[in-house]
Amino acid sequence: RMVERVKPEVWDVLEDIIKEHPVLLNRAPTLHRLGIQAFEPVLVEGRAIQIHPLVCTAYNADFDGDQMAVHLPLSSEAQAEARLLMLSINNILKPQDGKPVTTPTQDIVLGSYYLTIDKPGEKGEGKYFSSPEEALLAYEMNVVGLHAIVNVRMTKTINGKVEHKIIKTTPGRIIFNEGIPQDLGYVDRTNEDELFELELNTLVDKNKLADIVDRCYRIHGTTVTARVLDRIKRKGFYYATRAGITIGITDIEVPEEKEKILSEADEKVDQVELLYRRGLISEEERYENTLDIWTVATDKITEVLMDSLDPFNSLYMMANSGARGNKQQIRQLAGMRGLMADPSGRIIDLPIKANFREGLTVLEYFISTHGARKGLADTALRTADSGYLTRRLVDVSQDVIVREIDCGTNEGITVKPIKDGNENIEELEDRIEGRYALEDIKDPQTGEILVKADEMITDQIAKRITKAGINEVKIRSVLTCRTRHGVCAKCYGKNMASGKPVDIGEAVGIIAAQSIGEPGTQLTMRTFHTGGVAGQDITQGLPRVEELFEARKPKGQAVITEIGGTVKIIESKKKREVEITTPDGDIKTYQVPYGARLTVENGSVVEAGDELCEGSVNPHDVLKIKGLRGVQTYLLQEVLKVYRLQGVDINDKHIEVIIRQMLRKVKVEKPGDTELLPGEMVDVFEFEEINNKMILEGKAPAEGKRVLLGITKASLATDSFLSAASFQETTRVLTDAAIKGKVDPLIGLKENVIIGKLIPAGTGMSRYRNVKIHPKIEETEKNIADESSVVDS
Repeated sequence: RMVERVKPEVWDVLEDIIKEHPVLLNRAPTLHRLGIQAFEPVLVEGRAIQIHPLVCTAYNADFDGDQMAVHLPLSSEAQAEARLLMLSINNILKPQDGKPVTTPTQDIVLGSYYLTIDKPGEKGEGKYFSSPEEALLAYEMNVVGLHAIVNVRMTKTINGKVEHKIIKTTPGRIIFNEGIPQDLGYVDRTNEDELFELELNTLVDKNKLADIVDRCYRIHGTTVTARVLDRIKRKGFYYATRAGITIGITDIEVPEEKEKILSEADEKVDQVELLYRRGLISEEERYENTLDIWTVATDKITEVLMDSLDPFNSLYMMANSGARGNKQQIRQLAGMRGLMADPSGRIIDLPIKANFREGLTVLEYFISTHGARKGLADTALRTADSGYLTRRLVDVSQDVIVREIDCGTNEGITVKPIKDGNENIEELEDRIEGRYALEDIKDPQTGEILVKADEMITDQIAKRITKAGINEVKIRSVLTCRTRHGVCAKCYGKNMASGKPVDIGEAVGIIAAQSIGEPGTQLTMRTFHTGGVAGQDITQGLPRVEELFEARKPKGQAVITEIGGTVKIIESKKKREVEITTPDGDIKTYQVPYGARLTVENGSVVEAGDELCEGSVNPHDVLKIKGLRGVQTYLLQEVLKVYRLQGVDINDKHIEVIIRQMLRKVKVEKPGDTELLPGEMVDVFEFEEINNKMILEGKAPAEGKRVLLGITKASLATDSFLSAASFQETTRVLTDAAIKGKVDPLIGLKENVIIGKLIPAGTGMSRYRNVKIHPKIEETEKNIADESSVVDS
């Protein structure tokens, strides 16, 4: 009541109570751990929660009516955890790939771009100033423009001597550099010529801003980065406002060359049509050629359009800075809409020649509706599919927790750059950074040890390794970790969210599941029809990720060879065969379906497990032919490819955690003298333990084969019946557990949540459980005294 009447003393008391007391803010859907963060509250008028614009990316929040929940940590332990682990400035990096999540977006990007752009012929260009301050004064007095290139004398004290040098820059760039540390490594400060340069004397767009934040975090740590971000934010908003950038219909300029390009394309299409009518080309070829002609024409118009736009055109600035929009959208506004797909996903060979500035004809408008409607339907379906995938991933990996520092294994994996065709999708240095080396890595030329065995490869060392021309490295990996339940810190490497080695108790399984699931919604659903009916559909996007993690037989399966040798292709009327001859003279023949494109030629040499035609490989076959390492590499690369093609970065280790869980079981083939049953699925470590015991006792050990389980099967095959029952098929799991008299070891997170125990991760681990936090006593007494005085009044 008193709060609502807004009595001044109430405000004072409230201010006092909320001081140093963090609260948690959460936005649904909480797709990854950055969806809940802690903040210091500030009392404001009004009934809306106000949050910092830079945490919006993590929450995926915007200011159009989003709702958020506020939670209040009560105990001093809870407050300490919120402050140390959850405070928003302690969550600057994404757990997904270790890149900053608090990068400036939209208005801030636009403001920074406008501030650092230069304009030839601007007022006061070429003037000289004795100091940066004088240049800014001249800008404030309207003597020079914000974008004018001027000469400014910089002063520095070097070895006790005051030195000067004149540099070329703009008043805007001087303002931008004021809040930025001048040692981020954009300028080589060891070189005397560059000593006086501004750290950022270039145009700053979105990528540059992200890089600034990244470097700042690496060099200066959290607190400085938070301050720098706030300065960039303030300047960005201020100068975006001052710029007065807005879009009017006149900003959309249709290029003059458009008509000419269109008429040329029309002529070419007519020629193709003529050839088709004369029967010189097939319907398929006519369709393909027409599409090619229009694609080229659209690209040409886009190119001409982007070249013709003024660098200070509002539309161009928004797209070029990375603030909002892209080339494709500008093309549709001012160029031509281009080719559209019909409801089945086949591209219609009649393009939309108009753009939104000129307006569409009725037919063009109708054709456009297909794409728009399909887009919306897709998005709705995708969200549900992606959520379900995340749930399965969480379930399969929830008991993977860092349990020890080092498991002592001497195994690891060999990593190379990941290629798709000829281009590298992921470079070697990205794959090895933040991992532990399995053995000493030496420079092949000098023999110098770049990193010792069991040492972490930092980003500097990773750069040196690639510079030395090494193209494969042996590293410790979760896939070869020997920790029985969970993983060890050495095999996991660095914690992506902090950039430091991972702590014991970190729930890396959940982090892996969230890192793979959260970008899932961005992956497209479309099944691409490559040129009509050529070959089968190759699944891409989210369905492909699901296909891999569920270890299903893929659509459009490729034929793979079980032996290595020389290829001979036999084509007959009825069938197409590929014959492979081993060096020992053994021959094996494979039938390849018609319409499938071969990836081998006559006389080429193949290894066991190579594909003979295009398509996806069945992972179970890879396991059979190439063994454990082969299938691990295959799954990892395929999942990474899908995400990379959509421009999403995910660190290898998250995918490795999931793959490790898929390969945890052994299928018993011969039980030997053990009590195991043929066909039973046993945990790898348990199987080894039983066999070692048998060998010690001089009995016959069991024989078995590693099996690859899909994530749903793997979740249901876990040791914990509570976890499995809460996942799927509850009745079956519980009856099965009752019949077998199962005992739940309560190792994972879910089973402990179900029975209401503290989870065995983070501060809930037994080793951290007895850490007590004592609030300062005098503070508590002071608060009690304050409260009594309020009551008296």
